[in-house]
Amino acid sequence: MIGYLKGRVKYSDPDYVLLEVNGVGYEVICSGAAFSRLSGLKAGEEGEVFTYLQVKEDGVSLFGFADPQEKALFLKLTSVQGVGAKMAIAILSSMRPSEVSEAIALADSKRLSAVKGVGKKTAERIILELHGKISADELLGAENVGGKVSAPPPSAEEDDAVAALMNLGFTKQESARAVERAKNTGARTVEEIISAALRGM
Repeated sequence: MIGYLKGRVKYSDPDYVLLEVNGVGYEVICSGAAFSRLSGLKAGEEGEVFTYLQVKEDGVSLFGFADPQEKALFLKLTSVQGVGAKMAIAILSSMRPSEVSEAIALADSKRLSAVKGVGKKTAERIILELHGKISADELLGAENVGGKVSAPPPSAEEDDAVAALMNLGFTKQESARAVERAKNTGARTVEEIISAALRGM
C-alpha cells in the first residue's frame, strides 16, 4: 500500500499531478487542497501528499490528500454505499474537511447536495451512515496532525472563487491553479481573485 509520497511535481493536469519520487513518476488524483499545495510549489521544491491506492478490476488509481485527516474523511465517505472515490474527491475539493464533518453532524443534506454530482438521496445516505462517526477533531478541523502543523485550508474567498470558475466550465484543478496564481499576484477579495484568475487562464 502506498500511503505517502514526497517528491517534485513534474507535470500537473486537470485530472492528476505527476509526482516524481526517486526517479519514479506517480500519477496522483488530488483533492483540491492537495492540488493547490503541490501546484503552488516553486521549481525544485519538494512537496508531500498522503495517498490511498485503489485497486479495481478496471485499473489502479492513486488518490492524494493534504493531510491524514483529509484522507481519513475520504475513507469514511467511500465507505458509504453509492459514494465512489471520485465523488468523495469532488466533495473534499468543494468543501473543507471540517465543513464536510459539520454538515454531517448537523444533518445538513442541502449543503452536501450542493456539490456537483451529489444528489439529495446520496447526501442523506452520507449523513445517515456517518452521523455519530465524526470526531471532535474533525469538527474543529484540527491543525496539529501527527505532531506536524498542517497547511491552512483555502480561505472562504478562495473557495468562492474556485466555485465561480467551475460554474463557468473550468475543472476544479484548473480553477484551483488559477486562484493560486491570482493570490500570488496580491488579489484578496473574491472579485479580485476571479478577475486575476480569468486573465491568467
